[in-house]
Amino acid sequence: MRSMSTPKLPPAARASGFTLIEIMIVVLIASMLLALAASMYQTSVQHGRRVDAKSAVIDLAGREERYYAATNAYTTDPSQLGYVAAGTVGATFPQVVGSGYYQVSVGPGAATIATSYVASAVPTAGSSQLKDLQCQYFSVDNTGKQFSSATGAGGADTSSTCWQ
Repeated sequence: MRSMSTPKLPPAARASGFTLIEIMIVVLIASMLLALAASMYQTSVQHGRRVDAKSAVIDLAGREERYYAATNAYTTDPSQLGYVAAGTVGATFPQVVGSGYYQVSVGPGAATIATSYVASAVPTAGSSQLKDLQCQYFSVDNTGKQFSSATGAGGADTSSTCWQ
């Protein structure tokens, strides 16, 4: 009498395909690589947007210096620095720069506005640059000193990292 056991398959026939555990391991590794790539991409985008802020602050400082050369005083009036005058159509000051991620402004420095100024760039409200936890605030003063921090004026100085 024959036995009713299951016929034996050759080893090659049993080994074809993937097990659920193998597929889950591949999915896990792919997910970790995707998360790492997305994080690195976001950091790279934030670094690129910092360039817009730094360029705008340096441009504003240059405008202040040209104004000072002509009048022997600094100003906080954007129309005197070549921006659209406040109160006119299209006037925005603080001036929005960097595709709307930063806004620049100028104010008095340590002394009075006639003898000093600080040009600053800060992330706009709701901007993804607010997540740039190291370099949110950029400024240049009338002496040419470049300053940056994560929290604005009075925050820990991150200039050595942010102004590179």
